[in-house]
Amino acid sequence: MLLTACDNANDNRTPGQKLDSAVEKTEDAAGAAARKAAELAETARDKTKAYLDSPQAKQDAAAAKDAVKNAGSALMNTVDDATITASVSTGLARDAELSATKIDVDTKHGAVTLSGPAPSAPAKARAGAIAAAVQGVISVDNRLEVSAGPPAGRQPQGAIDPPGDQSAGR
Repeated sequence: MLLTACDNANDNRTPGQKLDSAVEKTEDAAGAAARKAAELAETARDKTKAYLDSPQAKQDAAAAKDAVKNAGSALMNTVDDATITASVSTGLARDAELSATKIDVDTKHGAVTLSGPAPSAPAKARAGAIAAAVQGVISVDNRLEVSAGPPAGRQPQGAIDPPGDQSAGR
């Protein structure tokens, strides 16, 4: 049995010539691929340049800019509201009569809401004034409730009679 090569039997080229021919075909294919890649790169560059010069790209860039700006503003509002809340709470804690009560301070976009008990009407008014004086406060909603004191003429249970008062204890 005879083994024949895969090449055409009528090809009278030497192995070196066949190798040279294969190298030439490979070089031609590589050159064609390189030209095609260059064409595709040029097309991509042109399309990218056209998009960047288009109104759509400018709209997309403006929308992205606005989104970043809005996110930054929201963050600043949150930080500012937290700062206002802390400043109002600190001011309330400095007042001898108000520091003993639990006053909730809530701030949203510079609008402060005070809620909880107030020991007296003047203390409630002072709490509102303290909040309004803080930088960045736009408005104050004073929802403090004045706690009812003991009925007139009666002292709370466990209170000590003032010296010289003989009316208590009868």
